[in-house]
Amino acid sequence: MNEKKRFLILCTGNSARSQMAEGLLRHLSGGNFDVFSAGTKPSGLRPEAVAVMKEIGIDISGARSKSVDEFAGQAFDCVLTVCDKAAEHCPIIPGAKQRLHWPFEDPAAVQGTREEREASFRAVRDQIRVKLQGLVELAPLH
Repeated sequence: MNEKKRFLILCTGNSARSQMAEGLLRHLSGGNFDVFSAGTKPSGLRPEAVAVMKEIGIDISGARSKSVDEFAGQAFDCVLTVCDKAAEHCPIIPGAKQRLHWPFEDPAAVQGTREEREASFRAVRDQIRVKLQGLVELAPLH
């Protein structure tokens, strides 16, 4: 039996984009991937990210922002950065077999009403989901 593919998803704060991507990839792979997320400067989970993920039946409320340093020395099949700052400041992960960079707009930067902020999080969530669905379809699950 082959081991599960291991993914590390990085952004700056590990508060929204990487957290949503972690929940989405775990869900889309049916649990067949080991998925982790972290940030170069962890800043706490955004309630808007939790809310828009709950809308599609994925609970990330128990997640916490983690530093990329927590994963030092671990091997990953793929390291995915989801923001430009993380790509620029991410340390080299020696055990990474592949590195992907998919920059998404920062929904946390949107000002406005709660509805406007959540709409931004929802749009980014949906963009991430489309990219990850393509990845899951192309990647062998084991």
